[in-house]
Amino acid sequence: MAHRRDTSGESTHERILRVAAEIFARKGYHATGVAELGEAAGLQRGALYYHIRSKEDLLYDLSKRHVEEALERGRAVVTQDIPATEKLRALAREHLRIMAARCDEVTVVIREMHALSGKRATQLTALRDEYENLFAEVLRAGVREGVFASADRVVVLGVLGMFNWTHVWLDTERGPLSPEDIADRLTDLVIHGQLRPTGHVAQPTAAPAAEPAPATIP
Repeated sequence: MAHRRDTSGESTHERILRVAAEIFARKGYHATGVAELGEAAGLQRGALYYHIRSKEDLLYDLSKRHVEEALERGRAVVTQDIPATEKLRALAREHLRIMAARCDEVTVVIREMHALSGKRATQLTALRDEYENLFAEVLRAGVREGVFASADRVVVLGVLGMFNWTHVWLDTERGPLSPEDIADRLTDLVIHGQLRPTGHVAQPTAAPAAEPAPATIP
């Protein structure tokens, strides 16, 4: 569940994008009609088409806005002069902040991007690939620094996929952890894995008490 946004002062176009993201995320792109979008945005069909060209353009516009915001934040992290492990952590934190703030848009991009066609699909794919390359660049830097074992495509997609999948269960309004807390835990999993330190001898212990989940799965 995303944070509740302050929608005061938003333009009509911004309201349409927000409402479209909410409905596409809940019902799916193909199951949503233009009339439903207009009603939810408080616009008649003619007024809606004054602001959008087509439903597919609406999907493209809201997806593009999300990916471009993620790219802007990610580029600012990658250009910092810090070690790769710190850079990965900072990139993960920005990623999870966006996930929490724009969960509907994230869900739509991940689940509905295939519905785009032609030039729109090509352009959004290029933006997505550029964002993916930010993670690849950080992992490659870690390999050069001798702290990461690999930065091949399987590793890159695996790491990014782990962060992306949080859109399914992330609920910072109900869970005890912040987006930054969750990002740190997942980053630690990437950096350190689940293995205990070398030489550690495991001792039988009682099952630990269940820790409150950072989120709930519907």
